[in-house]
Amino acid sequence: QVQLVESGGGLVQAGGSLRLSCAASGRNFSSYAMGWFRQAPGKEREFVAAISWSGSNSFSLDAVKGRFTISRDNAKKMVLLQMNSLKPEDAAVYYCAARRRGIVTRYNEYDYWGQGTQVTVSS
Repeated sequence: QVQLVESGGGLVQAGGSLRLSCAASGRNFSSYAMGWFRQAPGKEREFVAAISWSGSNSFSLDAVKGRFTISRDNAKKMVLLQMNSLKPEDAAVYYCAARRRGIVTRYNEYDYWGQGTQVTVSS
């Protein structure tokens, strides 16, 4: 089992940057694919980016490509989401998730979730 805690959210102006962190505890973190999702009020949870257990493969939503970068440090049991050039439409609660198998974009196929961290982008 894996426990996940996100941090790093906050208020930023459009065009600014934030770095979200997801700290994991529990066993076998390095065997999990990890994902970031977001959910804005009144909208469904949306896939943002995911990374394989080794970090060798990653995939992200088209709308964030070139602006967001996902990475992981298995020794530290951390997953990061570097978000640059933020836009008001990026505002949401961001969630970290873990999956025992490979990268997928469907949120209901992830096994463990954090509590979320709020990202607010002012225009």
